[in-house]
Amino acid sequence: MAAPKTKILICGATGFIGRNLVNHYAANPAYDVTAIWHKRPPFDTPPNVTWVQADLLNAAEITPLMADKNIIIQAAATTSGAKDIVTEPFLHVTDNAVMNSLLLRAAHEAHVGHFVFFSCSIMYPQLGRPVCEGDFTGDIENKYFGAGWTKYYIERMCKFYAGLGRTKHTVIRHSNIYGPHDKFDLERSHVFGASISKTMLAEKFVTLWGTGEEKRDLLHVDDLVRFVELALTKQEPQYQLYNCGLGEAISVQALVEKIIAHSGKQLTIKHDLAQPTIPYSLVLNCRRAEQELGWKPKIKLDDGIKQTLSWWREHVDPNAL
Repeated sequence: MAAPKTKILICGATGFIGRNLVNHYAANPAYDVTAIWHKRPPFDTPPNVTWVQADLLNAAEITPLMADKNIIIQAAATTSGAKDIVTEPFLHVTDNAVMNSLLLRAAHEAHVGHFVFFSCSIMYPQLGRPVCEGDFTGDIENKYFGAGWTKYYIERMCKFYAGLGRTKHTVIRHSNIYGPHDKFDLERSHVFGASISKTMLAEKFVTLWGTGEEKRDLLHVDDLVRFVELALTKQEPQYQLYNCGLGEAISVQALVEKIIAHSGKQLTIKHDLAQPTIPYSLVLNCRRAEQELGWKPKIKLDDGIKQTLSWWREHVDPNAL
């Protein structure tokens, strides 16, 4: 008799991280995947993926999703780039707090085995060295204040429910993720996706918001997906918080220079100091994940840039941006 399949629920399945997770687990016949979408429509998947439309701000729609699930991967969120964070910071607060509170309670009530939550690293202070999980002080960069404290609140909710003993929880404080299916919107995407599109659409120059001195830790989405898989199979504590990043920082200026060089285009960089930027630099220490899960990033930044540029050329319609 064949072993029963693991039933996994992926929230935010049509988003950037969620779509990469769906593609990964859909390719493994040991899993039955339920993929949740809200506004962005589903994409073609194998028969072991069931698509369900649901509003994760509605408790009545969440409860039925949990039935018989072994794993919940929570990749749904209200996200955007620096412009919205600066001009409309509340967008990252209310919906995310409500959504995750309802999901965590429902997972506990349904006796789900494992819950994975994607946090982020914006709550860390700038220390001038790679930050560890224990370096959180509550001193959050002002422009990240709302989003940072919301993420921290959800992390503590995960720890609370893990302490009740039914569901194992993994919290992932990841760095800036990039790769296939990223947002490549010029207004709403993060720095990597926006820089890729700016470069590919430019004829003479790329406009960089701010001075470009701030530094980012950039991790390819394939390394993040592999991290999730290892956490699901190797995490021992009922609750654990992990950093997940490349462990190296690059300035935005240097990143754009690399993207231009790998694109093969002859472009110059101009700076628009009037546009919103966040003068925040960070690099993650991921030793805990290496020691407990055996995880280390495999994709170097230059290789990731070249791969993403190739994917952009094949899949992104410039006329739609």
